[in-house]
Amino acid sequence: MDDRLAHPHQTGKGATVLAQPAWTAVLLHLVLVLSGAGLGLMVKLLAEWLVTLPWAPMQGPAKLLTSVPEPWLTVGLLSAGAVLGLIVALIARYEELSVTVADERMTLTRKGSSQEFAHDRVDRAFLDGRQLVLLDGDGGELARESCDVDARRLAGTFRMHGYAWADEDPHKDDFRRWVPDTPGLPPGADALLKARAQRLEKKGSTEDLRELRDELAGLGVVVRDEKRRQYWRLSRRTRADT
Repeated sequence: MDDRLAHPHQTGKGATVLAQPAWTAVLLHLVLVLSGAGLGLMVKLLAEWLVTLPWAPMQGPAKLLTSVPEPWLTVGLLSAGAVLGLIVALIARYEELSVTVADERMTLTRKGSSQEFAHDRVDRAFLDGRQLVLLDGDGGELARESCDVDARRLAGTFRMHGYAWADEDPHKDDFRRWVPDTPGLPPGADALLKARAQRLEKKGSTEDLRELRDELAGLGVVVRDEKRRQYWRLSRRTRADT
């Protein structure tokens, strides 16, 4: 049965925001702050041990560090470690995906940047591993974003607001592994896939990979990555044009 018939559109509901619960954010901050403080204490102990070994490297920095009188040395290192842990926690929180779902539209927000999609543009949504994928009516990908929100919460919220949710990729059998000079690709797609392959091999920036994925999407090519290998398929519109 079509998911949209099994879960009819419900109107009049306010937007639902899906993100990591507040308690997990607090726990993450606490763990990383404590870990940072522990790292600071380890630095102190390591410096004190190094100065007892004349042959050990880093003697200069170790002696300089241990020359700081107590309790300022311990307090300073614990504080510096805690601040470092807090910064890491804030960065992790900043990079998390927040999904806002309403009857009329949905918004994906990460790193202070948002993508908004009208309801009628989103034909179907699903999770591919830990990635949230939105498809348009031609089977092309509107978005593919890493997402740590619980799968049942995602599915229930999307359905509540009238979006079609699939338990798996409805096009999974259409993907083919990419190799250089693969036939059947639109002009220019093979060069973009070669560029992505190089960045995947060198673990290039996420933004570069995203930009190349978007360019491929503009050509009607959907690409997914698996262990630094690329798999591709064509949208229905592109298949009809070729």
